[in-house]
Amino acid sequence: MKLENSNKRINEHGIIIAMTGTSGNMGKEALRQTLESESVKKVKILLTEKPRNTVYARKLKKKYGSRIEIMRGDIAEKKLCEKLTEGTELVVNMAAVIPPKSDHNEEESFACNVKGAKNMTDAIKGMEKQAVFVHISSVAVYGNRDMKHPYGRVGDPLIPSPYDNYARHKCIAERYVMESGLESWCILRQTAMLHPNMLKNNIKDGLMFHTPFNAPLEWVSARDSGYLIKKIAEAVANGETEKFARRVFNICGGSKNRITGYETFEEGFSIIGGTPEKYLEPSWHATRNFHGMWFCDDELEEMFGYERDTTEKYWKEIKKRHPLYGLAKIIPAEVIKEIVFRPLLKDENAPNEWRKRGLNGKVFAYFGKEGLEDKRNWETEYIEAKQKGYGEKKDGLINIKETLLDHGYDESKPMSEWDIEDMKKAAEFRGGKCLSETMVKGDVYTKLEWECHDGHRFRATPYTVLKGGHWCEECEGKWDYDRQAKFSPFIAQIWYDTHEKDENMNYYYDEKGIPQCEETREVA
Repeated sequence: MKLENSNKRINEHGIIIAMTGTSGNMGKEALRQTLESESVKKVKILLTEKPRNTVYARKLKKKYGSRIEIMRGDIAEKKLCEKLTEGTELVVNMAAVIPPKSDHNEEESFACNVKGAKNMTDAIKGMEKQAVFVHISSVAVYGNRDMKHPYGRVGDPLIPSPYDNYARHKCIAERYVMESGLESWCILRQTAMLHPNMLKNNIKDGLMFHTPFNAPLEWVSARDSGYLIKKIAEAVANGETEKFARRVFNICGGSKNRITGYETFEEGFSIIGGTPEKYLEPSWHATRNFHGMWFCDDELEEMFGYERDTTEKYWKEIKKRHPLYGLAKIIPAEVIKEIVFRPLLKDENAPNEWRKRGLNGKVFAYFGKEGLEDKRNWETEYIEAKQKGYGEKKDGLINIKETLLDHGYDESKPMSEWDIEDMKKAAEFRGGKCLSETMVKGDVYTKLEWECHDGHRFRATPYTVLKGGHWCEECEGKWDYDRQAKFSPFIAQIWYDTHEKDENMNYYYDEKGIPQCEETREVA
């Protein structure tokens, strides 16, 4: 009876939301938790025509009845996006083709991650009364980090790792949203996400070997991410959108969830009673060209208080129901290594297979000069997580501000005080120019004209450049950062953490989709 009364209140007074990506780990949680809120009247969702979604749709309809409206089709269909957003006050775009699928199918990644995002943006722009748009992006747009600069924030350079289609496409999409002129939008860059299927998914593809042991990773659970969407929905229902409108944020996990790539494997393998040393070899794993960082700008937590889970809590939950729990007590570690992990070396997404196939460009991207004959072993491997002083970095006991990247302008000034001189300084730091001669002080959403080092002219808002971290649209995601770093201090300050200054590679896929690289010789 209580539930019926609650639903009655919701149906009379709540908002209508449109969601994509609700069959994914974050999306399922976001849908479930928003439908628990009295601020939500109905949620309209879009599911692809996959057979498993038919079963999922049936379960949702049975559970939620008229409070859920289910449409079937693809986000790449423009008319469908228009129909989905019709009559809504909030639109949450969580649809994504993520790695490893995006690694294997660039076209599918582009159709969902770029075309789909553009369709959703255009659909909202065409509404008589525009809905608030929340677009989910990814930490992947920042590219690779190691322990030289483990901490990052909004405004850092966006340098998607070579061959990472997902990150490159996410950059294109979020720039389109920022520059669209929508009345009310926000972009949330999702960090590494804990979900129930994580361990199972990671032993299906060579993608697991892309994670460097010294990569800084900050985790958040799918459950907490869903709770964040619920809190945002309630803010929209209460007319409290001003604090997050037209801004970019990082979805963080907090200091308690900052670990390394090595620690991630260590905690995951503990479920089956093993360790990275028992199941893996250092030479199997990349040393660079990944994505992940620890965040120092946890503004969403201050606004919505969504960070509740910890990696420790998550792994304990997985242990209780994982079918392989305690496997090492029965089967020797060497046998598990041979039957579970070594076969993954033959996967086309595994660095070991790249070496066998002669994909030297890809090997170089992920390992550098030593990659072709990687002879690392556990005696020689440097693991930051095991070294003295690592805890001070992870727990923020060091002076984090001293480790942050320079954004090229006076960041002590609030956005309301930004002027044309700030724009010129920022452009120079990026190796280019701000061609506009004037701007209204504090007007960060009117487009200015810029020019990059290569002479490409483009228009973008001050917010997109200084806070979004974007720069030249034509150069962004070209994967020729060895060249760009030679004239852009903005890129150089992070690129040279894991690359030598004498590297001159341009990475790309050829017409057949085969990864290639070639040397360039341009100097600043």
